[in-house]
Amino acid sequence: MEKIKSNDPLHGITLKKIVEDLVNFYGFDTLGELINIKCFNDNPSVKSSLTFLRKTEWARKKVEELYIRTLPKL
Repeated sequence: MEKIKSNDPLHGITLKKIVEDLVNFYGFDTLGELINIKCFNDNPSVKSSLTFLRKTEWARKKVEELYIRTLPKL
């Protein structure tokens, strides 16, 4: 049976990987400018960002959209 490839660019990618890749690419300073949320601007860490993003759908969507736009550069 043939595997169907997902058209979703986020398919199989964890939120942790998304945040880590964005932090490695932009750093928290630039990330906080691009997406103005407290977890990126106020004492940021990957762990605290994940905690916030898992509970806050609108913020997670913004992070996922930025990741998709950034993918070609990664």
